Order: sequence, then structure tokens, then C-alpha cells
Amino acid sequence: MPSLPIPLVVALVLAFMLLRLLLSDRRHVPLAALLGLCAFQALIISLNQHYGIRGTATLQPLTATLIPPAAWIAFRMTAERHPRWRDVAHLAGPVAALFARLFHPPILDVLIPVQFAGYGAAILWVTWRSSDSLVHSILEAGEWPRRIWQIIGVALIASAMTDVLVAVAIETGARHLMPWIISLYSAANLLVVGVLILSSARVTDSRRPATSRDEPSGNDTMVMQKLETLMRTDRPYLDPELTLARLARKLRLPAKQVSAAVNRSTGENVSRFVNTARIEAAKSALLEGKTVTEAMFSSGFQTKSNFNREFLRIVGSSPTAWLHKDAQR
Repeated sequence: MPSLPIPLVVALVLAFMLLRLLLSDRRHVPLAALLGLCAFQALIISLNQHYGIRGTATLQPLTATLIPPAAWIAFRMTAERHPRWRDVAHLAGPVAALFARLFHPPILDVLIPVQFAGYGAAILWVTWRSSDSLVHSILEAGEWPRRIWQIIGVALIASAMTDVLVAVAIETGARHLMPWIISLYSAANLLVVGVLILSSARVTDSRRPATSRDEPSGNDTMVMQKLETLMRTDRPYLDPELTLARLARKLRLPAKQVSAAVNRSTGENVSRFVNTARIEAAKSALLEGKTVTEAMFSSGFQTKSNFNREFLRIVGSSPTAWLHKDAQR
């Protein structure tokens, strides 16, 4: 009876995710490319490990080395939205893997896990260093975009363990476990990365902004005064697609300067600062007699989960409970 191996099932699931992403918004090119690479890699693993298709054993390590730099570039474009010519340097890893495969294949046992672990660690370092590192993520989502990329970083590091586990299997005489390790462990990691990529696309502003030069830095007081005036007069927080990059453009200031000023002045990141203003707007709407759903949409939130999470964080209770307490006063 014909059956589908797990990596092939994963490849089909990832291909479906890619199709869904492209149909919903074709502007997420870096994320779509990364998702496509994950689907292709799962397919190659299946053709090699389960069907023994000639040539796939040579192709599998080469396509694997494309995933870490693709993840890094997708991450940096989510953070900065500025592709650079120097990104071409990230092809050095795949090129080195090609030469290793042609002239000295054992080097791949070190080269591949080092690439996965290195890029994964780099993503973790950038996201942990700054809570506002993803300037094009929708602010309503709070910490979720950063958490997504942190998990992707961990998944890349975990993928590096595949080669370590294979080496252990060889040393312990358990070579029969090698196909299972490669198939199950790699497929699971690719699936995790794919799901997270799709999640990241949903909380990222895909519209490419016009480039502009940073203005000279000022002090935090000046930035906060401009920001508070903008929040009071234009109420940008009512825009559900608001990102740090778009907010900075409205202020005509660099995103890093706005982020740093908010961090130092309030002790919070920009996402929490903006969502606090949204919750205040929602509270006013509730007091005017609007339903919870109406208050959610009118204050700049798009999803009930984000609205309830931020309301609980800021107010300390659910919208319904808060209304009930207010009515008793």
C-alpha cells in the first residue's frame, strides 16, 4: 500500500503555507523565499532518505546551507526593510559547501551545523539586545513578533544538532537510526520554522517605505514632546497597521532614536507605549456605551486576543470586569 514519508508530508504542508502566503500578500518576498526553501529542503530529504533518487544525496547538504542565510536576510529585512549589496556575502556559506562537497565532503559535517548555529545565535542576539529591533512589525502584536524570531533562532540552532546526533549514532554503532534522525528531526524543525514564518508575515507591514536619511539626534525630552503631541493631535495609534517605522516617519526622526527615547523615558518599549494609548481610547469608547468588540476596533486593535491581553496588562482586569467595577462606583 503506497504511503507518504513524514518529510514529504511536511513538504506538502509547507508548500500549502507558501501558497497561502503568496495569495494573501505577495509583498512578503523574503519570508516567502525562506518558506519555499524549507518546503524544497523537506522534499529533498524525502527523495533522498526514502526514495533514494540519484543526485539528491549530493543536493541535500547544499540546499540546507541556503536556509540559515535566507533566514537572516528575511529577519534583517523585517527589522530594517533595506536590502543591501553586502547581503551577497551570505552566499559564502553555500559556496563553501559546494566546494566542500566536490573536494572534501567530510568538511560538511562541521560547516553545516556551524552555519545553522551561527545564524540562529545571531538572530537571538539581535532580538534579545533590543525589544524594538523589529521596526516593521505591527505594534498591536506586542512582543509576539520578537518571540517568533527568537523561536526561529532556537530552531536553527536545534537543526545544527541533527549532524551531532548523526555523529553520535555512527560512533555508537546505531547507523540504522540515521535515516530516522535526519527525517524526523529535520522535518520537525522545518515545519516549526515554516509555521513561524507564516505567523511573522501576519504581524509584519509588507509595504516598502520610501527611504530617507536620518535626521540629527536630539534629546529624549524633545522626542517625547513631539511624540506626545502627535499622539494627542493625529492619534496614530488608531491605525491598526501602525509600526515603529511608520511612527518614526510621522515624527521625521530615526526609528532607533524614537525607540531609545521611549525606552528611557517610560521604561517600556514602543509597542507597549502605543497599546497603552489604545487601551485608554477603548476605555473611553466603553464608557460611551460601545460594545467590547466596537471598542476594540475603534481603538486600533484587530484581534480580540491582543486586545484582551493588553487590556489585562494595563488595567488589571478584562474589559467586561472593568465595566462592571466602573458601574458600581
